[in-house]
Amino acid sequence: MNSIDIHHPASAIDQQTVETIRAQSAPFKGMMTGPEARPGYDAMIAAIPAATGVSYTETSIGGIAGHWCHVPGAPADTAILYLHGGGYVLGSALAYKSFASQFAARAGVSVFVADYGLAPESPFPAGLDDARAVWRGLQAKGIKRIVIVGDSAGGGLSLSLLNWASTEAAAGRTLAPVACVVMSPWTDLALTGSSYATRSEEDPFVTQAMLLTCADMYLGTTDPKTAEASPIYGNLAGLPPIQMHVGTSEVLLDDTLNY
Repeated sequence: MNSIDIHHPASAIDQQTVETIRAQSAPFKGMMTGPEARPGYDAMIAAIPAATGVSYTETSIGGIAGHWCHVPGAPADTAILYLHGGGYVLGSALAYKSFASQFAARAGVSVFVADYGLAPESPFPAGLDDARAVWRGLQAKGIKRIVIVGDSAGGGLSLSLLNWASTEAAAGRTLAPVACVVMSPWTDLALTGSSYATRSEEDPFVTQAMLLTCADMYLGTTDPKTAEASPIYGNLAGLPPIQMHVGTSEVLLDDTLNY
């Protein structure tokens, strides 16, 4: 794949925001690993301010529940599919809809946030199966242009869905994705990147032990290097444009740099 690397130095406002996040998340660093942490994680994500002018609808697409973030004048044949983070164990469409609304408002495109199944109740490949069902459901509703967006585990899931949809499109069985945007994607559930150790102190929230616990819940006996679970091991040839965002203080840094 052709790639362009851009480094954005932190501004004074960015740095202040980062320090605030560090202070707020320090008591919970590495601790949100099981279903019992879902209310706390959702509360943290739901605190992100919603964009103005966005309305919401709770519904299901392809049999998968979720929330639409609607913007006035959005094209009827275009949508963003948002797959949330949370280590495949935490997170919900309800909690993430305010965050997703920022994408809707800035892009002028409605966003569907999917409630894919979470581990340990719904282990691999349930999350990917649900994402595929939403993909098909969106197209069944006449949506022809879809951008896949996700963060953390949802970023890895977005790349796995991108790979599957691109392969299906090449075979003439679906429409090709327009693009994919991921933030701090978890692309390697085998956790082989050196940043898991070198950024362990700097990362404000995530630890290697936390991700290992989540990976065990999600994968069960599945090989963590299975490409559908860890897209870093998949075939990257012929994929649509991908934009990846990651911070230099994150344990997930190498999951982006090595992709």
